[in-house]
Amino acid sequence: MTQRLRERYKADVVPALSKQFEYGNPMQVPRVSKIVVNIGLGEALTNAKAIDAAVGDLALITGQRPIVTKAKRSIAQFRLRTGNPVGAKVTLRGERMWDFLERLTALALPRIRDFRGVPSRSFDGRGNFSLGFREQLAFPEIDYDKVDRLRGLEVSIVTTAKTDEESKRLLELLGMPFAS
Repeated sequence: MTQRLRERYKADVVPALSKQFEYGNPMQVPRVSKIVVNIGLGEALTNAKAIDAAVGDLALITGQRPIVTKAKRSIAQFRLRTGNPVGAKVTLRGERMWDFLERLTALALPRIRDFRGVPSRSFDGRGNFSLGFREQLAFPEIDYDKVDRLRGLEVSIVTTAKTDEESKRLLELLGMPFAS
């Protein structure tokens, strides 16, 4: 990790992608535009402290204060009312995004038990990649003794790539360990 991820993108990834996909202009080369980290909390309806714990965990993981997401519509079967808090999310851009992506690929993913690579089918068809974690303990910032309960979280990496193939190659060159 001596070379920062953003510099590696400019020095190695842009020329490699330009050569492989034959872009005429360096501005055509796909790049990571933002990363959204999201925790859904169905338990927040009964347990008010769950939101605070999730917000604290997200703030530790991303280094940015999350916003609390609220229900858009009422669903009677789930005892859900419009405006109830149902989760927390953080949108990372710029330097924090690159820092998070570097920590994700180098530190968090290798710490997952029985890790064999991230699934390569988790693309949405427009070049965006989503990844789910079963527990927040994969991140080294989370102290195991202070966790009240294990919560899953979702990481969505939004790129400017037009196709999944371009996006997958971009993430591979940035160090994302895809399963073969």
